[in-house]
Amino acid sequence: MCNLYTLRIESWNSVFGKSLAEVMAGANLPPPDVYPASPGIVITSDKTARKMTWGFPLVLKGKDGQPLKPRPVNNARTDKLSSPFWNASVRDQRCLIPLDRFAEAEGKKGSMTRTWFSMPDSGQFHCAGIWRDSAEWGNVYSMVMTEAGGVVERIHDRMPVILEPDDYDIWLSGQVEEAKALCIPYAGQLNENRTSDLWVNR
Repeated sequence: MCNLYTLRIESWNSVFGKSLAEVMAGANLPPPDVYPASPGIVITSDKTARKMTWGFPLVLKGKDGQPLKPRPVNNARTDKLSSPFWNASVRDQRCLIPLDRFAEAEGKKGSMTRTWFSMPDSGQFHCAGIWRDSAEWGNVYSMVMTEAGGVVERIHDRMPVILEPDDYDIWLSGQVEEAKALCIPYAGQLNENRTSDLWVNR
């Protein structure tokens, strides 16, 4: 599953013919490294960007019934999109997640390192996302995950749903079944950058 990605200002490409300043509409940019429960940028069906928290809050209870601190559920598996936890957002509130690379953990537990995946030109691309309002963290979003393909499959069985530009409108505003049909492994080329950076390095 994806638990880290980046969006750097210098990688921003025009989205729907709009610059970064236009889609942000005066909002402050979050830090480039995006982790679960931290702020990121999404583009909603009105084609403007919003800053939201990455992860739907899951509220669990302790052994005595007391509510525990919410846990961010930042990945939505394609085979679970019809569940009550995701269904309303899949139907009514889909979004694009702009990024320039995402990371997966590789190696032995306790010494895992970061392996990054990006486009050949290292530029911005967009993944499928869903969002909703929450009482805990305000507007939140989650990244849709499908079966891994290509170089990602070597280290993980899931990867983000990477959308082609021609499919942006279908994902944002198309019928639910049309949108779900886009949730397939990415068929294009991705660059792989294996690093010695520890996965837990916050």
